[in-house]
Amino acid sequence: MTTNIILHYSELAEYNDDAFIGIVKSVFGQTNQDFELTIISNKKSDDISAKIDAINLKSAKVNLLSVNDKKQSVQLNEALKGSDSKYQLYIDNRTQLIELKKSALDLYLLAAENNKNTGLVYSDYEVLENNTVKEIRLLKHHIGRVRDNQDYGKALFIKKEALEDVGYLSSEVKYNAIFDLRLKISENFELVHIANRYAGSLYQVVSQAKEHNVFDYLLASKDSQLEAEQVLSEHLKRINAYLEPGAHYTNRPQADSDAKLKASIIIPVNNRPIFISDAIESVQAQTIKEVEVIVVVNGGENDPTVKTVEKYLPGGEKYDASKPGVQLLIHDLNNLGLCFNAGAKIARGEYYVQLDSDDRLKPDAVEKILEVYNSDPKIGMVIGSYEVWEKDDKGNYSRMEELPVVKHEEWTEENGRNNLLRIGGAGAPRSIPIALIKEIGFSVNEEPFARNYGEDYQMVMKMSERHRIGRVWDAIYEVVRHAGGTDHSIDQNTIDRNDEAKDYMRKESILRRIELNR
Repeated sequence: MTTNIILHYSELAEYNDDAFIGIVKSVFGQTNQDFELTIISNKKSDDISAKIDAINLKSAKVNLLSVNDKKQSVQLNEALKGSDSKYQLYIDNRTQLIELKKSALDLYLLAAENNKNTGLVYSDYEVLENNTVKEIRLLKHHIGRVRDNQDYGKALFIKKEALEDVGYLSSEVKYNAIFDLRLKISENFELVHIANRYAGSLYQVVSQAKEHNVFDYLLASKDSQLEAEQVLSEHLKRINAYLEPGAHYTNRPQADSDAKLKASIIIPVNNRPIFISDAIESVQAQTIKEVEVIVVVNGGENDPTVKTVEKYLPGGEKYDASKPGVQLLIHDLNNLGLCFNAGAKIARGEYYVQLDSDDRLKPDAVEKILEVYNSDPKIGMVIGSYEVWEKDDKGNYSRMEELPVVKHEEWTEENGRNNLLRIGGAGAPRSIPIALIKEIGFSVNEEPFARNYGEDYQMVMKMSERHRIGRVWDAIYEVVRHAGGTDHSIDQNTIDRNDEAKDYMRKESILRRIELNR
C-alpha cells in the first residue's frame, strides 16, 4: 500500500464509539483507496472490530494494535514500523473527533510527490465549535518555527524515508514526541504546508471553544516544559545554533560621559492619560533617587496624555524639584522602536529600565537592578520578575492572587538563552545599558508582521548572544490588566500575526547563532 493511515481508539476520547466509527468511515470513504488502516487501541471493547468490519465494504486492510504503554512515542513507533507503506498519515484523534474530507489522501499525496525533498506534509483544517465551522489557517514552516506549541494541525502526512532517517520517534520523549519528530525531520527534509483559501480544509476537528490567554505558557506542566527545552537544545546542537554556557560573552560598554544618573525609565505611551500618572509616580518613589522618567508620547500634540505629563514638568501642578525629573518627547508616529531609540538618545542615565504606561515599578526596582549589574561586567541586560494586578473601572488596584509571581524560572544560567527561542518572553521589567541601545538600536517594525510587537523580545535575543543576562527573582514590577490592555484574550488573526513576527525574529537569531559558532 502507498499509505498507512493511523488512528487512535483511545480511552481518553471525548466522544463515543459511534463517533469513532464515523472517523473510520471518513477513512474508508477516501477517493484514493490505496491505503491500509492501523488503529492503536488502549481501550477495551467487545465489538469495535465487528463494527469496523461492518463498514469496511471495500475490504481495506485493517490492523488493530493493542498497546499498554501510555507514551505516544511508543504507541506510534509500533504502528509506523509495522507498515511498509511509503507514506504514513498520522491522525491524532486521542481526545478530539477528527474526520477526513474524501479527497484528503489524494491531496496529501500530490503535495508530497510535487516536492521531492518532502519529509512531512501538514494542512489547514476546520474546527466545528457549537455548530459553527471555523477555518484554521496554519503558518508556513521555516527554521524559526521552534516553539513546542506551534500548531501544525492534527493530521501529519510523513514520508517513511524521513522516519527512517531520524530513527522514528524517541521512546525517551514522554510529552513532546511530535515536537521532537518535527524538528528532526525539518533538519534534512522540507515541511510542506497545504493552504486553504475556502472549502479547502483536508479534515474537520470537533472541539470545545477555548479562549487564548497570553499567560497559558506559564501554567504548563513543569516536566513537559523541561523536556521541551531539552528537545529544542538537542535540535540547536544538531544545526550548530546552540550557544554553549558562557560562549561569546563580552563586557558591556562603558557608560557615556554624559550619563549623570543611574537609570532612565523610558515610557512609550499612546492615549493613556488615566494610567500615566501612576506609572510616573512609581518611578519617583524609587529608593534610588538618581533616576529620571522619559515619557515618549507617540500620538502627537493632541494626544490627551501630553497634558497629564506636562503637570510633572517645571511649572506644572505636580512638579516637585525634590523628586526625580520628567522629560517629555512628542512624536506623531505610533512606533515603539522610535520611542525607545529617541528616549535613549536624550537619556541622562547609565541604564534604561522598562516601564509600560499602564504598569508600575515597585519602589526598590532600580536598586535591585543595579545590584545585579554591579555583580558582573559581562551582564548586558537585567530582567526582573513581576506580579499581575488588575485595575477596575473605579481606578482601584488589586493583586490577581491566582497568578503567582511571574519569575520565568525556566530561565537558567546555563541554557536560558537557548530555551528563549522556544518561549514567548523572558520577563519584565527589562533593563539595558543605554550605550548598548545606542549601539544596537530597537527594531522599528522593519521585520515582516512586526507591528509594535516583539521588539523587546528581539532585543533580549540579541543581547543574550553577546552578553550575560542577569536576573532579579523578586517581584519588582506590577503588570496591570484592564479593559483596554493588550494582555487579554486576542483573536486568531492577531495571534498568527504576532507568531509570524516573533518566529521571523527567531529565524534571524538562529542564523546569527550559526554564524557565531562557525
